[in-house]
Amino acid sequence: MQNYHSIVGIVTGVLILFVTLIQFNIAQVLIWAIFLAGPFLILWMVWAVLAAPVKIEETFEEQWYQDREDLRRGED
Repeated sequence: MQNYHSIVGIVTGVLILFVTLIQFNIAQVLIWAIFLAGPFLILWMVWAVLAAPVKIEETFEEQWYQDREDLRRGED
């Protein structure tokens, strides 16, 4: 598994933990710690995804909307 997949999983897990702790109203200190660390975790995740060594072979003009026939370009 590539590195950015792990980071996205970790940040998603922290978000799920955060919401769960809020719903059960336990560990107020942990809730505040996650709340304060949240923006940094999101920035870390965004940086990891944008800096990932992924090779994209299609351009936007080539792909456009592949899932919708009515919005496809080209073959006219």
